[in-house]
Amino acid sequence: MGDVSREVWITGIGIVSCLGEGADAHWQSFTEGRIKVDTESFAPYLVHPVARLDLDRQIPKKSDQRQMEGWQRIGTYAAGLALENAGLKGNAELLARTDMIVAAGGGERDTAVDGTVLSNKAKSANPGAFLNERLMSDLRPTLFLAQLSNLLAGNISIVHGVTGSSRTFMGEEAAGVDAVRIALARIVAGQSELALVGGSHNGEREDLLLLYDAGGYLLRGPFKPVWERTNSPGMALGSLGAFLVLEARTHAQARGAKPLARLLAVLSERTRRPASAVTKTLAQMWQKLAPQRAAARLAIISGATGTETGTSEERAWLKTMPDLPVRATGSNLGHGFEPQFAMNIALATLVLGREKLFPALDSSGVEQKHDGPLDQVAVTSVGHWRGEGMALVEAVK
Repeated sequence: MGDVSREVWITGIGIVSCLGEGADAHWQSFTEGRIKVDTESFAPYLVHPVARLDLDRQIPKKSDQRQMEGWQRIGTYAAGLALENAGLKGNAELLARTDMIVAAGGGERDTAVDGTVLSNKAKSANPGAFLNERLMSDLRPTLFLAQLSNLLAGNISIVHGVTGSSRTFMGEEAAGVDAVRIALARIVAGQSELALVGGSHNGEREDLLLLYDAGGYLLRGPFKPVWERTNSPGMALGSLGAFLVLEARTHAQARGAKPLARLLAVLSERTRRPASAVTKTLAQMWQKLAPQRAAARLAIISGATGTETGTSEERAWLKTMPDLPVRATGSNLGHGFEPQFAMNIALATLVLGREKLFPALDSSGVEQKHDGPLDQVAVTSVGHWRGEGMALVEAVK
C-alpha cells in the first residue's frame, strides 16, 4: 500500500462519554449494551451526560480546571488519556514535536448573562445603551458572546505540554472528519511524524438545545436506538471527548510504540443534499475506500444521528451491502458533532483489538448479529444537515 514507512498507526486513544473514560470502560459498556440517557434534566429532550470524571488525574491544577468550561475540561481530559495511552505524557521532547489538530464548536455561552440581558433590555429606557453596557461589563475577557473554539487547543498545550503546530477546525461533523483527514494526509506526505487529533462536545447545554430544536433536529419522547427513529426522528445530544494519537510507522517503531490499529484512508464530501444525494455520495465514497474488501471480515461503525433525511438515506445505502455488520454508536453515546468521527475511529480500534464486534442495540434489522473475526472496520459520518465522511481502519497483525 505505497511507502510502508509512511503508514499511519494509531498508537493512542483517549475517550470520554456517558459510559465512562478509557478503552476498557467503553468496551465493557458496549458489550453489555449499556445506555445512559437523561430524560428529565432537559425534558422533553434527551441527553447522554458525561460520566463523572476525577479531573485531577488529567488536569492537576485547580486553577486550570476553574477557568475552563465543560467542553474544554472534557476535551483536555480526553487528550490526556490519549497521550498517556500512547506513552507520550510527560515526554517533553516528543510533545514538542507533536502536531495538534482539534475539531471544536464555538464554545459555551454564559446563559445567565444571556438571560439577564434579554429580560432587562426591554425594560430599559435606552435599550441600546443598556445592551452595550452589559456586553462590556458582564462578558469575561476571554469571551466574545461565546468562547473561542481554539481555547481547547490552547488548554491542551498548557496542561499537557503539546507544543508542535496547532490547527482548530470549526464546522460540526465535517470539522471532525477533516481534522482526522488532514492529520492523516500530513503524516503520509512526510509533513508530520506525530499528531494528536480529536475534539470535544458538551451536550448538556440549554443554548445548544435551543439552537438545534429551532432546526427541528432533536429527539423527543421515549428513547429509541438511532435506526428506530424513523417515525420520530431526531438526535439525542451527547457529551463526548475523543482524541487519537496518529504516528508514522517508522517513528513509532523507533521509539518502541506498539500500534493499536492502522488508519488506511479518510474521505470527506459535502453534498447539497437533494433527495437520495447522501445514498449516492456514500456509494461513491465506498468505491474509493473499500471496493474489493472481503465482506466476511469487515464491519461498519456508523455515526448516524437519527435526524432525517440523512439517516434514512444512509440506511438505504447500507441495504445495498446486506452482508456487512453495522453498528450505530449514537444509540449508546448520543451525538457529539465534532468529536463523533474520532470517537468512532477509536471504537473501531477497540473492535479490531478485541477481534470481535459488540452486540447490536437496534431491532429494526439494520444491525445484524456478527460473531466472526474482523480485519477492517469502516467508519461513516453523515452530518445532521450537511457533510459526509468515511474512514477505513485496519488491524495490525
